[in-house]
Amino acid sequence: MAVTAAFLHLARMMRWFEAKSMELRPLIIFSTISSISIGFLNLSLGMNSVGFYQMTKLAIIPCTVTMQSIYYGKRFSFMVKLALGVLLGGVGVATVTDLQLNFMGSLMSLFAVITTCVSQIWTNTLQKRFSVSSTQLLYNSAPYQALTMLIVGPVLDKALTGDTVLDFDYNTTVVIFATLSCLIAISVNFSTFLVIGKCDAVTYQVLGHLKTMLVLGFGFVVLGSPANWRNIGGIGIALVGMVAYAHYDSVDQAQQKLQSSKVAENKEDPEQGKPLLAHEQLSARKP
Repeated sequence: MAVTAAFLHLARMMRWFEAKSMELRPLIIFSTISSISIGFLNLSLGMNSVGFYQMTKLAIIPCTVTMQSIYYGKRFSFMVKLALGVLLGGVGVATVTDLQLNFMGSLMSLFAVITTCVSQIWTNTLQKRFSVSSTQLLYNSAPYQALTMLIVGPVLDKALTGDTVLDFDYNTTVVIFATLSCLIAISVNFSTFLVIGKCDAVTYQVLGHLKTMLVLGFGFVVLGSPANWRNIGGIGIALVGMVAYAHYDSVDQAQQKLQSSKVAENKEDPEQGKPLLAHEQLSARKP
């Protein structure tokens, strides 16, 4: 995130985009929660089995839908919810193998789901609230996220591995790949803020599961990784759910736009919303 902040600062100096100020308090809260969510996800992966970690990632979509419905009044049709259910079921069948539970691991997973949902929802709502683009929001939040990770990261590394980045024995190969990773992270951060800003947090999670299915399929077809009918069937079910979600979500958005346009028309023409009988009575009173 520090590399992203530096890159955006350079891009602003070169006038690739125009910076826009934001209210400090919600920006710091958003940046802190976003950074902490990454820490909780790492703790969940370190304290749980891979299968339970996959279940944690699957829980983000229903949690996001619930939060958006309760706190933001967003409506999800039954068909959209059904499509998401099919998607999650397929991903679960394809990826979840072992489930080993423990109290601390489950607690970290719970915190990871909640903080991830909040940070991704706010990525969308803050862009609309302050009328900023995804690049402007990332530019404003990246320094605070980098500072939070600088504080939290070494603590998590020490808790999970017993060492920190300062204890690692670096060589040329490690430095090169670390640099490439930072450069790739810039595009990942851009795409994350852009997709959530243009769509929403649920669609971003759906795309994330699509990426998982494509990676699995690539491993089976190209790399020759061992696959069974459970994996193949799960990928097929997940893809059906994704296609269904894309269709019904677009239908819902079209209906919402139609309703919004009707409301706008009624505001522009107040007489249009009045009952016809009132006009008939008015005409009858005229001599």
